[in-house]
Amino acid sequence: MSDKIVAKSSYTKALWLSIVLHLLLVLVLFFSDYSAENKPKPKLFDTNQTMDPIKAVVVDSAKYKAAINKIKKKKLDDNLAEQKRFADIERRADKAKRNIAREQARIKKLEKQRKIKEKEKVKADKAAKTSQAKAEKADVLRKQKEQEQQESEKAAALARSKRIKEEAAAQKSEDLRKQKIADRKRKEAAALEQAKSEALLAEQMAAEMATRNKARQQLMMSEIQRYSALITQSINRNMIKDRSTMAAKSCKLMISLAPSGNVQFVSAGEGDKIVCDAAKSAIYKTGTLPVSKDPEVFKAMRKIVVTVVPEF
Repeated sequence: MSDKIVAKSSYTKALWLSIVLHLLLVLVLFFSDYSAENKPKPKLFDTNQTMDPIKAVVVDSAKYKAAINKIKKKKLDDNLAEQKRFADIERRADKAKRNIAREQARIKKLEKQRKIKEKEKVKADKAAKTSQAKAEKADVLRKQKEQEQQESEKAAALARSKRIKEEAAAQKSEDLRKQKIADRKRKEAAALEQAKSEALLAEQMAAEMATRNKARQQLMMSEIQRYSALITQSINRNMIKDRSTMAAKSCKLMISLAPSGNVQFVSAGEGDKIVCDAAKSAIYKTGTLPVSKDPEVFKAMRKIVVTVVPEF
């Protein structure tokens, strides 16, 4: 931004210097035309010639007026040319102001997008923490229920054992039969309850994993977008740009990167050929582009597609 301010200041100084020089030039031409005006020289009277004095005066006056008109016409033409140059200077100054305004608007837009991404990241982190807290709370409740169930089953088993011992020997076989039935039902109930608990736990873990994966994917997309912007900025810095051939044009590039950031391959897609060639040259000139140290993020951006729009 400071470079742009310096460039704007330099341009303004150059513009005013040009205006002052043109004004000085106009003043010099104006005064020099009148000071160096060629006045008609009086002719010497020749006694040997026969001529009409009145007619000679008329001819000299006509030439004098013609010379004056010629000088006035030249000054008028010069003034018109100077006005045209001033108009051209003003037009170029207005164009420069519009370009600066567009650049400031673009920077403001990028800053707004960055703040929105930061808010989205904070929101995703908060959602992930909330999900984790819910999962931990559910795990605590599950363990409490399992402990209560174990204590209940233990009390029921003690009661049954006491009842069996107090029953008569005649009821021993019946008791054994009932015991087997009760044991089977208890095991089935325990197995059913365990299956329900496991299913509930699996469902909770799946929901938590889905939430974490979603948050991770959002974070990865945000990181990929951030590195795409950094790569585009790096290319723009190293591009050799020509406004007359590249203005309002773009090029889509696919870049293959190594984990170190070294460029392995670049292929041009849709876009202007001049911009594409300049962008590819800038990439190979740079050699190394910014990449994420996160293995998953780098895996997603190993072959990244960026759109390069020359910035002037």
